[in-house]
Amino acid sequence: MTKKIVVFGAGGHAKTVIDVIEKGKLYTIVGLLDNNKPVGQIVYGYNILGDDHWLAEHASSIDGAIVAIGDNWIRGSVVKLLRSIQPSLPFISAIHPSAQIARGANIGVGSVVMAGAVVGSDTEIGDHCILYPNVSVDHDSTIDNFVSFAPRSVTGGNVHIGSFSAIAISATVIHGITIGEHCVIGASATVLSNIAPYTVAYGTPARFIRTRKQGECYL
Repeated sequence: MTKKIVVFGAGGHAKTVIDVIEKGKLYTIVGLLDNNKPVGQIVYGYNILGDDHWLAEHASSIDGAIVAIGDNWIRGSVVKLLRSIQPSLPFISAIHPSAQIARGANIGVGSVVMAGAVVGSDTEIGDHCILYPNVSVDHDSTIDNFVSFAPRSVTGGNVHIGSFSAIAISATVIHGITIGEHCVIGASATVLSNIAPYTVAYGTPARFIRTRKQGECYL
């Protein structure tokens, strides 16, 4: 019998997460939670059950949840909110059947690994991360919590990426690089040297563009 879960979020990113969950066949989605859409609206065949208050009343009826919000900072804020409402709530991870997870790799709770993504040997993917389609994170890398990799972004081995950083479409990070927390690496950038925390960088090679604030919108 599959475990019953709710998905927090009902936007475009949530649709992609729903697809991964359905194809994985490990969980049954009982409905969606969203703070900005009306109860009863149907998204991909699932009812919006309510907002975060629903969880306080119905937590005992589910086996877990996943936060399906694309923005790293907002996703983190929602996870924190749900934890305050139900501290024991389990967060599930969702891995597409076509993803390749190598020996020794670990995927944190709440993380999503989409179609065609590859996680190399002994790589650690933190909690509540997103690996979009055809992402590759090579061996012995450490990815902290609430990090996102846009489609076709890749890293070499022994890379470290700090929490809440976002790697944009088709960006490349060579082996041994450290990218600090709360960074944004632009589309098609080639990262050849370490990037300090709270930095926006892009280009080939990627260069410092400006600093950014914690929680600053980037999507």
